[in-house]
Amino acid sequence: MLKKNEIYEVDIIDNGYQGEGIAKIDNMPIFIQGAIAGERLEIKILKVQSSFAYGKIIKIIKPSTERVETECKDYNRCGGCNLRHVKYEETLKIKKATVQNCIYKSFGQELEVKDVIGMKTPMFYRNKLQYPVGVDKENMPVMGIYASRSHNIIPVHKCYIQNETCEEIARDIFEFVKNNDISTYNEETLKGTVRHIVVKIGVKTNEILVTLVLNDKNFKYDEKFIKFITLKHPNIKTIVKNYNMKNTNVILGKENEVIYGDGYIYDILGEYKFKISPLSFYQVNPVQTEILYNTAMKHVQKEEGKIALDLYCGIGTIGIFASRYFEKVYGIEIVEEAIANAKENAKINNIGNIEFYAGDVEKVLPKILEKENIKPNTIFVDPPRKGLDNNTIQLLNSLEAENIIYISCNPATLARDLKLLSEKYEIGEVQPVDMFPYTSHVECVTVLQLI
Repeated sequence: MLKKNEIYEVDIIDNGYQGEGIAKIDNMPIFIQGAIAGERLEIKILKVQSSFAYGKIIKIIKPSTERVETECKDYNRCGGCNLRHVKYEETLKIKKATVQNCIYKSFGQELEVKDVIGMKTPMFYRNKLQYPVGVDKENMPVMGIYASRSHNIIPVHKCYIQNETCEEIARDIFEFVKNNDISTYNEETLKGTVRHIVVKIGVKTNEILVTLVLNDKNFKYDEKFIKFITLKHPNIKTIVKNYNMKNTNVILGKENEVIYGDGYIYDILGEYKFKISPLSFYQVNPVQTEILYNTAMKHVQKEEGKIALDLYCGIGTIGIFASRYFEKVYGIEIVEEAIANAKENAKINNIGNIEFYAGDVEKVLPKILEKENIKPNTIFVDPPRKGLDNNTIQLLNSLEAENIIYISCNPATLARDLKLLSEKYEIGEVQPVDMFPYTSHVECVTVLQLI
């Protein structure tokens, strides 16, 4: 019987869904963060559940040839990019295996999963930085990242996946906060003004949007702050104060106050220009996003009279990419500000054959189909991590579109949904794309053809 705090020598037999190593003791799986398949380790048992346990590395007895020393000083505490101890090419193999395992568990058979499309330079790729601001154990201001599995903020020395300019701006903002004795948020008392610093950059345009997430309306330094930060960083195009007074893990509140510029920036994906505001979703790795979308578009051909749906369309990126192949595209998204952005993006790019609707896919889509009297030929779906709900699955099956192009950020829910759609559709190849290098996340493009 395994017990907490006991020490064992184990062989790592596999890597799990989150990139963790897996060992077995008396046939019980032990999940060990930072371990790599093929290694022999000395571990300490941290937690024992009824059918599995967690352990941590005490000593590496026999390291994997795929292990590397990480340059990140915060890696052991952060947990943000949990595969930085592994050679990059090996991380792609781990991700492919994750997708294969999820699909096999759901289907009970193999589908063709292609090699993961990696990033040529997998560093400093995030175009959106969001750092929590709070107080440390001595009640002093702190900015950085949450320590793994906690809400303790640890200061960041240098993050190797954040855009370097964004990180520099965040540090300067934090210095301004400290130097002007502006209070920072305390999660225990729910008091303090500055709660998060969010910086977005248009990688192709070099335009920057700064959002200060505030817990109250006591930030009275607008002019002084604008002068300070824009002198240091002239590429800052706009600054927004966002108010979030709720006791929640959600970073942004619904109320924005623009204090400098227009409240938005632009970026370019492929040959299209996109407007980005504080609340709108935009893929955080634009280099790989182009690859992801172009991979999806390989499976569509231009034919007269064809109709496409873009479900969970965000600010309209996929629908706009697809618009050249179809006579008409209809996009649906629940976030109203994103739909406002999507409509503007279509206008900016002179695209007249696309319409966007705000609301729940399962409620709005039937109304559009009835009102427009259309039958879609191709349906693009790009749902959140929870995947498609049952009503949408049933609706997709009933529509019998010629094909569905499913873009997924979660292999587990992708596999579940593919199984539910396989009654009507033949599942084609699954193409993973590495949107988040050195993390365990992987996106996939899957094409489903009507049987």
